[in-house]
Amino acid sequence: MSAAASVIRLPGRIANTMRRWAVAWWRIIYLGAVVLVLMLSPSSYNRVTRWRLARHMYLETAPILIGHTLLAALLSLVITHIVSVTAMSYGLSRYALEMVIRVLVLELIPLTAALFVAMRATIPNGTQLALMQQSGHLDALRSRGADPIRVELLPRVVAGMYASITLAALSCVVALVMAYVGVYGLNLAGLPLYTRMFGHVFTPQITFVFAFKTVFFSLAIALIPMAEGLYSQPNPDRPRERDSELGGLARMFAVLLLIEAASLVGNYY
Repeated sequence: MSAAASVIRLPGRIANTMRRWAVAWWRIIYLGAVVLVLMLSPSSYNRVTRWRLARHMYLETAPILIGHTLLAALLSLVITHIVSVTAMSYGLSRYALEMVIRVLVLELIPLTAALFVAMRATIPNGTQLALMQQSGHLDALRSRGADPIRVELLPRVVAGMYASITLAALSCVVALVMAYVGVYGLNLAGLPLYTRMFGHVFTPQITFVFAFKTVFFSLAIALIPMAEGLYSQPNPDRPRERDSELGGLARMFAVLLLIEAASLVGNYY
């Protein structure tokens, strides 16, 4: 009897899941549009917001900058050595450095920087925003005539984007230097060949796709955790009415995967 009742309730559960899924994605899209308008509006950068923005940019970038840069340098040396030795064994050594740059700089570094910032900065900030929502801090801001999105959310989103783009740019430079050192050593003999190969890889189309991917990676990891925190309204009587934190992480990884797939299509098709 219980099995039959479960089968009868199955369409309702599926419809409820689809409704929560659609609402969650709509909230992310709506909040993204609002944040984009606020980012482009000069009135958003008053004295208080500028101070908050500078503070969050420092706190979300400086503590992780050295660690991620060292990780990128180590990863670059290891991958360069592995690819060079493997290519040499197959007689393809002239393609090794180009392969390293395509795989490491174009694909791995932007994704690694985005995930690093997400785990160390934006996901904890989303949790802080959820605690503010639950404690009534955001409602108190509204009662005083302040906009919680402009005061609390916008600085965190902009700082998360800034941290991700900064780490990706710096790590790409470090990876390029380490790749050169790993192949040619500490001399300038291979610099003309290296710069020619670099120009061959970074065509205008690939450069545009790389910039597009880096910016949208940073937007995804900065915005989605904030949306999860802002719309978090736990109800002890109906715990299924809000998505779990795992649902927010799944949406973020799904967006990153879609952006990566689009960049691969743009680069190689």
